[in-house]
Amino acid sequence: MKRIALLGATGSIGRQALEIIAAHPDLELAAAASGSQPIDGLAPLTQVGGDLTELLERAQPDVVLNAVVGFAGLPATLWSLERGVDLALANKESLVAAGELATSAWRRGGGRLLPVDSEHSAAQQCLEGRAPETVRSLVLTASGGPFRGRSREELGDVTPAEALAHPTWNMGPKITVDSATLANKGLELIEAHFLFGLDYEQIEVVIHPTSTVHALVRFRDGAALAHFGYPDMRVPISFALTYPDRAATPVPPLDLASGLTLEFAAPDLETFPLLALARRAGEQGGTYPCAFNAANEVAVAAFLEGRLPFLGIAETVEETLASVEGAPARNLNEVVEANAEARRLAERTAATA
Repeated sequence: MKRIALLGATGSIGRQALEIIAAHPDLELAAAASGSQPIDGLAPLTQVGGDLTELLERAQPDVVLNAVVGFAGLPATLWSLERGVDLALANKESLVAAGELATSAWRRGGGRLLPVDSEHSAAQQCLEGRAPETVRSLVLTASGGPFRGRSREELGDVTPAEALAHPTWNMGPKITVDSATLANKGLELIEAHFLFGLDYEQIEVVIHPTSTVHALVRFRDGAALAHFGYPDMRVPISFALTYPDRAATPVPPLDLASGLTLEFAAPDLETFPLLALARRAGEQGGTYPCAFNAANEVAVAAFLEGRLPFLGIAETVEETLASVEGAPARNLNEVVEANAEARRLAERTAATA
């Protein structure tokens, strides 16, 4: 029996995780947390807001599913990795904001880190058991979001409602807007660097509108392995929670005889500059990725609240990155300070946009 601590129980990932846990006899929900919504009785131990590591200390779970949105998920990630507790990670911001600290904690703790993002779960499955020297590159796929094919001029007056109308995935508002700007793929690029130990030049991003190929790995002999499946988050959630068993899910297998179309294209970095900004932040290293994430969180919130135009998201992030020092962080306190400073700069920029 695996005892699961579910952080972010009321979000999109959390709700689907509850479905997976309820259907699997060897999974037990030991603890659950939400940011603000009441969850009394959902699990033996519950918590709303506050320090999530306190809940984890009380629960002592076998697996932590971290589905908290944003920087707030970092302490729980570090708690799990330091203690060697298996971590099913849906909070990509943990590795973006504190990749060096997190991977060091992972090495010390020795537990398993199982990504829940569909692309990283797919990549892990394609890479598993492969010698690093045989890998040429990793290809992450992006749907392109609701504004794929539009020019920059056509995005000046788009509304939050339009940005939240994702064509293939059902996700929370923050990640859905990130998909519309391609910031999400930038965050995933940085996460993949830390998860798989790949150089940034080994990580590609392509637009794949149907979201049926989640990742590909190219090998040095010219071959490539791809992970196919319908766009349904229950698959990577189940894979992470039941690893290495690969339990059954209600998701049907991909119907290859239905006229499946595989279409790929390069991303439009001029119209959607956040992907290139993320890559640059990752290559610069230090706390530049942390600043990218912080500024993006601030800008997306301002956009959803009607305080910032859609194109202002990327502009806010770019100006913030140009203003921060980006020095490496030696501990969690320094990451927190870098995050706070980037947020202050981003708030100031967004307020004047």
